[in-house]
Amino acid sequence: MERTREEPQHRDRGEAVAAGAEKMRTEELRAWFGSVQALRGVTLPIFDRQVTAIIGPSGCGKSTFIRCLNRMHEVVPGARLEGRVLLDGQDIYARSVNPVRVRRYVGMVFQKPNPFPTMSIRDNVLAGLRLNRMSPGDPGAIVEHALRQAALWDEVKDVQGRSGSSLSGGQQQRLCIARCLALEPEVLLMDEPCSALDPIATAKIEELLHELQARYTIVIVTHNMQQAARVADWTGFFYQGELVEHDRTEAIFTRPRQRRTEDYITGRFG
Repeated sequence: MERTREEPQHRDRGEAVAAGAEKMRTEELRAWFGSVQALRGVTLPIFDRQVTAIIGPSGCGKSTFIRCLNRMHEVVPGARLEGRVLLDGQDIYARSVNPVRVRRYVGMVFQKPNPFPTMSIRDNVLAGLRLNRMSPGDPGAIVEHALRQAALWDEVKDVQGRSGSSLSGGQQQRLCIARCLALEPEVLLMDEPCSALDPIATAKIEELLHELQARYTIVIVTHNMQQAARVADWTGFFYQGELVEHDRTEAIFTRPRQRRTEDYITGRFG
């Protein structure tokens, strides 16, 4: 995938433009699983080095949306989509674009921690580089840097030879984040990364998000509206495959423009 230094054109309202450049953008994005339509014309800007939370009830298209952002939707048999997904102004679904390279720049952390159980902590961090056939250069330095970024280095630096699956759930999730960060992505997608974690581990992940925001554009799907309010700069509310509302997180939770948004965040449905 060719990269460009050109800034994409801003096409949103003045408030959004003032927040910073668009790193990604979807335009009229529609997605299907067979005959079932999961997304219905979603146009959404994602701003550089900001955290965007995607909220909404189960089955509203949240996970499908972020899987479209790094072309993981298309690996599902019978899945298809229409519309455009732009990264720095380039359509990642253009025929000339290699989806493997897209996932190099737009990394994903899943709901359930998934370290490779037969690999050591160290090899888990380096796994993405090797799968992408990238020379790790100084492997030790890369491992340390990624684990430090994931706030895990001090906990595992003396036991890097242990299996990644020997760690606690929260540590495993941070290991998966480190594995993603070792590839030096530009965008980090997180699909309910704290749903299987206890409150202490969740707090560590949320603290980590604030630190990572200085370097990465982050999109997080969450069922936890308090979490969205704590970590996100922007929030998009999805319902039945549609983007109902997208705004600054504070506005979404204190003065939503749409009645459906207000009903959801106040617990009237969901």
